[in-house]
Amino acid sequence: MKTQLLCTFAHRKDLDLIVDYVQKSYTISEKRLFVFSNADSPSELYVTYNVEPDDYGKTPNTIMIHRKKETNTLYTVNALNAIIKKVNNGVLDKSFIINWENYSNSLLLTDGDQAKHIHLELFKRIDL
Repeated sequence: MKTQLLCTFAHRKDLDLIVDYVQKSYTISEKRLFVFSNADSPSELYVTYNVEPDDYGKTPNTIMIHRKKETNTLYTVNALNAIIKKVNNGVLDKSFIINWENYSNSLLLTDGDQAKHIHLELFKRIDL
């Protein structure tokens, strides 16, 4: 069965609390969490993990994301669409080819209608 990748936003001081919360709220299908930090603001953490699609419910500070494995790019569909529009003269063309290398080791989110590009560093891997 295909899993859904989730990302929970956390502050470094709250990481243990967030990890405990995630474990109690979800069945983590791959029995591991990856914690990334914002390279420009290391106290901002992003906890990523895979859950079964039926297990996903709206929880605070958690979003569904996707991952481009080759470049370790985490992104939302809205952010991807915003980037396409930005680099394609305002036109959303779903067949547009993204240069993923420009976004390696990054998290792509939206801030309003604009894409937000966050450079990531692996903070830790947590095996459950």
